[in-house]
Amino acid sequence: MMISKLQKTTRSVGAMRHMHRSGAEGLPASAQHAAVERPAPEETVTASFGRFISGLKARHLTPTVLRRSKRMMLDSLGVGLLGSTTDVFQLALRHCQEMYAPDDISSVYGRSGTKLSPTLAAFVNGVAVHSMDFDDTWHPATHPSGAVLPALLAVSDMMPQNRKPSGLDLLLAFNVGIEIQGRLMRFSNGASNIPKKFHPPSVVGPMGGAAACAHLLSLDPSQCSHALAIAASLAGAPMANAATQSKPLHIGNASRLGMEAALLASRGLEASPLILDSVPGVAGFNAFYEDYMPLPLYLAPDEGHSFLIEDQDIAFKRFPAHLGMHWVVDAAASVHKLIVGVDSGTVSASQVKDILLRVPRSKYINRPFPECEHQARHSFQFNACSALLDGEVTVQSFTAGAITRPELAALLSLVRVEHPEDNPANFDLMYGEVQVTLDGGDVLRGRCDTFYGHWRNPLTNESLRKKFRSNAGAVLPREKVEGLVETVEALDELPDCTPLLLKLQ
Repeated sequence: MMISKLQKTTRSVGAMRHMHRSGAEGLPASAQHAAVERPAPEETVTASFGRFISGLKARHLTPTVLRRSKRMMLDSLGVGLLGSTTDVFQLALRHCQEMYAPDDISSVYGRSGTKLSPTLAAFVNGVAVHSMDFDDTWHPATHPSGAVLPALLAVSDMMPQNRKPSGLDLLLAFNVGIEIQGRLMRFSNGASNIPKKFHPPSVVGPMGGAAACAHLLSLDPSQCSHALAIAASLAGAPMANAATQSKPLHIGNASRLGMEAALLASRGLEASPLILDSVPGVAGFNAFYEDYMPLPLYLAPDEGHSFLIEDQDIAFKRFPAHLGMHWVVDAAASVHKLIVGVDSGTVSASQVKDILLRVPRSKYINRPFPECEHQARHSFQFNACSALLDGEVTVQSFTAGAITRPELAALLSLVRVEHPEDNPANFDLMYGEVQVTLDGGDVLRGRCDTFYGHWRNPLTNESLRKKFRSNAGAVLPREKVEGLVETVEALDELPDCTPLLLKLQ
């Protein structure tokens, strides 16, 4: 009987974890040689990241970090389960099932009895998370969870039953992956703005996935550095594919390729030891950022670590669209209320003479007449008009029937766009303003500086769980949905993560 490569990897990972716990005695000569203490290399940014990834401990996780990362996990699982109902997910899953040999190891979101190889499961589950642009967003701009959590769950699935990571292990590795993404984004001032060249999850996402998996696999500092360097060679996707079915592939690939980078490093594959350093005349990770200025990442052995997530919360979306849409939706919804008053109902296009949007300048989300759901999720005009018409934007707003409504088309034809100088394309500084001139001449205005769900105005636990229940409930029975809520809440107390893995099917 043939033994798959991934089964061999599982065994090598198990041996590796044993090596770190038991020392080098009894290992082959080559492995014993690798364990011999060598002189410390010259200090580099890349080496400091490797030591951080390897050295972070559960004691570094504060109550705030645990609470916020659990919220991120729950939201990511919910949008991933809902995303498993989309066309793009079905395409990705069918591709993996038909083009690769079966490998019954890691679970697929919302598919009882369907398993793939770990890397393919990480890929399709990552695609599911971003298939509706419903996943979390951070600042500088990226979608942090989808690049990390599917990879960690796939790695956990491939581990032997007696070596499954605990819930706390999973939370720690998850936070490693989130932290690495945040640190890398902060090496560039330009990364703070809405991107123009590369989609950030395709750049920092593979790095975060590699870091998270490297930690979960107990790789040593050198291997962790190599995992980052390998991931850098697998990173990068152009913004031209935003608002298409290919955009979700960016998250799927980030999860898959980050995981593969860690597995390759675990086998001994090496890459540049200076990948994160700024070396004159040599393009490393700085190839993605023109103003890249890296700093070492230190972990004091006897002190706590200040996680970025502790200082800045995560944005959770109330509806499935690009984050920039949430400002104009809240602004337009406030105008809707002014028009209809206390009565519920829709606004008629015949009531409106002119619509003016004041939004940041960002070409790929300035789409006057979107023709499909993916374009609609990236259109200031569509989202503002949908909110003006209905008073809200929901999952149903992006169905084919909703997109092609005559009343919506009539409103879209009335929209003008301005880009005020004081409204930068920056998720921490921007605002959305909607000005509507009615047929009778009245001018109504709505403005949103911080929407509900932004890191400055985060969703309550009640709102977040309501979103999760709605999303997950589209795929799973109620008892499993409630079981997931309880499992994630108590994740740091689970001796192993098997209950979480089982409830996702």
